Amino acid sequence: MSKIVECVPNISEGRNTKIIEAVIDEVRAVRGVTLVDYSSDASHNRTVITFFGSVEGVKEAAVALAKKAAELIDLNKHEGEHPRMGAVDVIPFIPIKEVEMDECIAISKEVAKRVWEEASIPVFLYEESASAPHRVNLAAIRKGQFEGMAAKVKEPEWEPDFGGKTIHPTAGVVAIGARMPLVAFNINLSTSDVEIASKIAKIIRRSSGGFDCVKALGVMLEERNIAQVSINMTNYHKTPLYRVLELVKAEAARYGVHVVGTEIIGLTPMQALIDSAEYYLQIEKFDFDKQVIENHII
Repeated sequence: MSKIVECVPNISEGRNTKIIEAVIDEVRAVRGVTLVDYSSDASHNRTVITFFGSVEGVKEAAVALAKKAAELIDLNKHEGEHPRMGAVDVIPFIPIKEVEMDECIAISKEVAKRVWEEASIPVFLYEESASAPHRVNLAAIRKGQFEGMAAKVKEPEWEPDFGGKTIHPTAGVVAIGARMPLVAFNINLSTSDVEIASKIAKIIRRSSGGFDCVKALGVMLEERNIAQVSINMTNYHKTPLYRVLELVKAEAARYGVHVVGTEIIGLTPMQALIDSAEYYLQIEKFDFDKQVIENHII
């Protein structure tokens, strides 16, 4: 396989294993595609799915997944901590090997057209595929969530790129686009006060004047009775994980709270972890290419 594309769809179901497995089975059934990871969160009521494959295989798997999600997930009955606007909420395409961003943009637009035609889910193009500057940010598109989307899409500036001024009655809408790899990085706090997590999220996220390439919100993990700062790091080169973690620690201390742990959802580039290891170990003159054993294994 020469060209490799990654796809990381998020579906709005994190509790019903039968539905989750049925949706993921659509990916497993496509030739030329490898399912590499999926992670469900009951509090978020969301599952993040990661697969790699050929250009054609990834396109087929993404469309099949969207159709099955629309068939099985009813957002009128959905509740969870994570914001959502669709049964399949977002479908990003990421260039991995011998694929340029322009090609992933083309893939996203082809898939978007098919998702509307075959699953009747209206589509917003976002990130690198966005048709207008105000549609680049997923959070801006998702604002209002499923409950407010029927009214939102009637506004001229928020008509979906595919599907007209309407939403699917049970599956809502979906954002499809192309982007660079991101790190889904969550920080758990020693408090059940979600307002503290929300205040910290506001401080660190770019839209509120915080770090560049950081999206964050405060959520409650009901099963653990703790608050979490849920973060998407959209460019770990510009803003590394350790820098965000250290600021969260400092801000949490203001409230007499500390970090009890962190988690990474789905896959992450090795370099994002190496950068943090280098920082916390205070390694001098570390050469990632020469000093990591795995880089010498063919």
